Amino acid sequence: MISIRPHLWYSEKAEEAARLYVSLIPNSRINNITKMPGESPSGPPGSVTIVDFVLAGQPYLAMTAGPMEPFNHAVSFVLTCDDQAEVDRLWDALSEGGTPERCGWLRDRYGVCWQIVPNALGRLMGDPDRVRAGRVAQAMLKMVKLDIAGLQAAYDAA
Repeated sequence: MISIRPHLWYSEKAEEAARLYVSLIPNSRINNITKMPGESPSGPPGSVTIVDFVLAGQPYLAMTAGPMEPFNHAVSFVLTCDDQAEVDRLWDALSEGGTPERCGWLRDRYGVCWQIVPNALGRLMGDPDRVRAGRVAQAMLKMVKLDIAGLQAAYDAA
């Protein structure tokens, strides 16, 4: 049977990053942390750490193995939230020490790109009334952290 899991290469602090993520997202855990026992292109024995973890039921691998290619927006993780309190909680925790960006995007302190998105956004932008949906899209484009009340207000505007 074939399985697939995202693999994240950190120049440093993969274990710290995984511990933060599992602390924030329900149905998450760290399964195993392994220090590579032999020498590798990244350094002497013990210099590479491999973290096997699960976020919201999805398995991941992370590795601290020195500089490689930096994370970028070509691959990001979308966290969908039921309410503003959840958006705020995840936004605050993941953006701390990172960089908030427009339209619900942020780069965390480890360089990983995230989108923190309320479920309401898809519902409002998917409305068959394209004028209302367009107002929501325009409101979203002006936001940094997405605000459900602001999106709803744009939807309801006459």
